[in-house]
Amino acid sequence: MAEYQAKSNSSLTFDLTKGNESIAKLSYKSWFKFSALAEIGNNSGYQIEPKGFWGTTVEVTEGDKVLLQFSMNWNGEIVIQTHFNYVDKGYIFKHKGLFKESFLMVDQEGTELLVMKPHLKWSLMSYEYQIATADSFESLPKKTSC
Repeated sequence: MAEYQAKSNSSLTFDLTKGNESIAKLSYKSWFKFSALAEIGNNSGYQIEPKGFWGTTVEVTEGDKVLLQFSMNWNGEIVIQTHFNYVDKGYIFKHKGLFKESFLMVDQEGTELLVMKPHLKWSLMSYEYQIATADSFESLPKKTSC
């Protein structure tokens, strides 16, 4: 099991860290669009863009290659499809807990991969997320690089 922290540095930027190590940075282009740039390690080429008429599908691309697709379903879950090395896999990201106070990611077999708990910093009006991952998540070959 590993612990990560995602922290909002501004209203448009999040940093992902593991201990003191910087893992990734997510930078939104504006408040009104879901378009963003993800920088993971030394690679800054991941574009995040909404697709479709309602924008309920989001694609993560590297150049012309689609790596991930996120789609909202009607019960509030996010369906994640990965497309690494011509192998497609599916995951579900959903609320967890009696008051839906955290989020859970599971694979197609229902194995819990990670739990994410948001913490609102009222004084700064920003969010921080504590992310705990299972060993099965840590062993995924493409979790930090594509």
